[in-house]
Amino acid sequence: MKDFLLHLAAVSAAQTLPRFRTQLSVDNKLAAEGQEAEASQFDPVTQADREAEKAIRKAIAERFAGDRILGEEFGVTNDGAANGWIIDPVDGTRAFISGVPLWGTLIGRHEGDCMVAGLMHQPFTGESYVATSQGAWLVRNGVETPLSTSDVTHLNRAKLLTTSPRIFSPDTQAPYDRLEAACRLPRYGCDCYAYALLAGGHIDLVAEAGLQTYDIAPLIPIIERAGGVVRTWDGGSAKDGGNVLAAANETLFEEAAKVLRG
Repeated sequence: MKDFLLHLAAVSAAQTLPRFRTQLSVDNKLAAEGQEAEASQFDPVTQADREAEKAIRKAIAERFAGDRILGEEFGVTNDGAANGWIIDPVDGTRAFISGVPLWGTLIGRHEGDCMVAGLMHQPFTGESYVATSQGAWLVRNGVETPLSTSDVTHLNRAKLLTTSPRIFSPDTQAPYDRLEAACRLPRYGCDCYAYALLAGGHIDLVAEAGLQTYDIAPLIPIIERAGGVVRTWDGGSAKDGGNVLAAANETLFEEAAKVLRG
């Protein structure tokens, strides 16, 4: 499975990397046909997103015919199948169109409701964060390095990442602000790359709100196999998205979740 995930990384990179930092046409998913959306209603998509997802779907179908596939851009195929794949071809499209190399391709494998394997690939930096039932690794330049989360167990030592303070609603802003105030160092702007940094032991917490399943499900095996914890703010499964908290370990998760719950 690891080799196949790395194959999918190469398949997607062939579509995304040549288009990165080029003058791509950008469509807004939230704009009605023939109309301009308000400035605050901006959900970008590019040819890189669409072509990468098509290529990933084709490669999966060639090996796992009949599997369910859920992708951000083209929805669900083979919806009745128990096992399948969850794809976000460019997680962090805003970063992608801004030339910031903190986006990534997310691909996750599920068997029933359980996420069993995952990939976060950043082709510009040449990094693949990959997990199977055997473990989790950073693969770069052909070298595999096992992933391990940090040993930080208290918020006053924790480094916290979130994509943007603007992702929070009135209901989630105050809890997030409490958590940020309790942590040693907050940073912004990493999209899926934040979760990879957590799995690698570089940061200790990620807190986000309003995620979709394709934003988080492929990352779950990577974080968990590295020793971390990822759940919703109330302690439930994060597979379907929602308000998500990822932590380096159970102790830190519980301390952060307590702050979020007030």
